[in-house]
Amino acid sequence: MNQQKRIKILFLLKKKYGLKKKTDLIFSSPFECLISVVLSAQARDTVVNRITKNLFSIANNPVKMLSLGEKGIKNIIRKIGLFRKKSKNIYKICKILLEKYNSIVPNNRRELELLPGVGRKTSNVVLNIIFKKKKIAVDTHVYRVCQRTAFACGKNVIEVERLLLKYVPEKFKIYVHHWFIFHGKNTCKARNMKCNNCIINKFCEYYQYLAKEKFLKIF
Repeated sequence: MNQQKRIKILFLLKKKYGLKKKTDLIFSSPFECLISVVLSAQARDTVVNRITKNLFSIANNPVKMLSLGEKGIKNIIRKIGLFRKKSKNIYKICKILLEKYNSIVPNNRRELELLPGVGRKTSNVVLNIIFKKKKIAVDTHVYRVCQRTAFACGKNVIEVERLLLKYVPEKFKIYVHHWFIFHGKNTCKARNMKCNNCIINKFCEYYQYLAKEKFLKIF
């Protein structure tokens, strides 16, 4: 895909998804954002929001979360995937935040990724949403949209992230991750893609391939 097509795609996604909403997760502080993103691994945002509504009403900071204990956290989040591992990580995260950072979420990748259960994707999301840094998180939706459309084709998520940072203009970098996620959830799904109703189909390499195959079958 050439850069001209990429720019056209970005403008169309901007028009459809806007500049305000950045995530479906519901939170009201950097701490709640971090915990929500940790919980969102291999879980739907709607499920996470249902769990955190209860969790944050009881414990919305590291001190209160630690007072629940690992068992208490586990009991509250048990309906979410990987709840045992996540409860351990959340407890350890809160302990580190309290002891090392005075309950403040760090604003740099190195320190964030030293927290249990926080990898590159999670740190990118937190840095982008909370600290307004031009980081691009590549999750399954972003990776799928990038590969399928040929916007950025890489062998793994790290390579796709590097390509996105290269191809996406500065003014779009803080938004592109969210646009691709929304597009991946609503239109460019893993199954049952809505290609015919897709706003970027005329620039999508996959759609153009399908159109060509359909045309050739006629003859």
